[in-house]
Amino acid sequence: MIKNRIFSVSFPAKQKRKLQNMYGQTKNSSFWLGIIPTTWLVLFFIAPLVIVLQISFSETVFSVPPYTEIFAWTKTHFLQITLNLQNYFSLIKDSYYKNAFLNSFAISFMSTFICIVIGYMIAYAISQVSPRRRPLLILLVSISFWTSLLIRVYSWMNLLSPQGFVNSLLMKLGVIDSHIHFLGNYYAVSLGIVFCYLPFVIFPVYAVLEKVSASCIEAAEDLGAHPFRVFWAITVPLSKSGILTGGVLVLAATIGEFVIPELLGGPDAITIGRVLWMEFFNNLDWPMACAMSIVLAFFTIIPILFLKDKSVIVN
Repeated sequence: MIKNRIFSVSFPAKQKRKLQNMYGQTKNSSFWLGIIPTTWLVLFFIAPLVIVLQISFSETVFSVPPYTEIFAWTKTHFLQITLNLQNYFSLIKDSYYKNAFLNSFAISFMSTFICIVIGYMIAYAISQVSPRRRPLLILLVSISFWTSLLIRVYSWMNLLSPQGFVNSLLMKLGVIDSHIHFLGNYYAVSLGIVFCYLPFVIFPVYAVLEKVSASCIEAAEDLGAHPFRVFWAITVPLSKSGILTGGVLVLAATIGEFVIPELLGGPDAITIGRVLWMEFFNNLDWPMACAMSIVLAFFTIIPILFLKDKSVIVN
């Protein structure tokens, strides 16, 4: 339609050919530019996911690699396909795997909710300061990314350990008489996740709040609306896309988290990330680990695709 509208106007032949050449070059460049991300997606996401899916239907054996092939040629030149569904049935029947999934979902949802509440307040505060000070505040938020995730988690271990800074400070103030074991529970895991993934909520929420027109807020205030009502009736609905984007980013990244539960959770914090690691490296049960990976990928990809279809996630 655009092409027809352009050339429906009476142009000289020379200008018309020039526009046709420009249109063709743009079309070809868009095609080649689209090949690069598509190739990257196929090679580093779809292809590995297909391999993992194939291994999840195989059986565990003591060999290298530690699983059987699901495709085999018989002596009569027939292709034999052997699919083992026991791995997926075990995820449904075995309470150990079900508890790992439930614990991971509970921790991830709770941490995501806390990140949204705290991150929204920080992003809103940044959007209310003068434009000259905003880059400095954004820089302070992003400073945490300058340090490795592992170092940040180890710093929380030192702070929350029985001989750490928090226990020492509380004992000096006379609040407690003996050391408190802050580590080795799901609350410590949630604390570490909130600290490490909070910027993933701050940035998209701030990006949306910065674009909120001040005229809408001024119009509501001129009509006599209370500032609290203006915030909940105008600011929050207009920033809904940023809230959902940050929530999806944190939720998808923390469901399979391994480092934080391993270091802050202790042996009793059973999450899907830790179980995956044990199945791969301790038990050498690659088919079971791949089946868990496929289920985990399903729970993380489907919500993102759903929100994308609803045009909720901001670009």
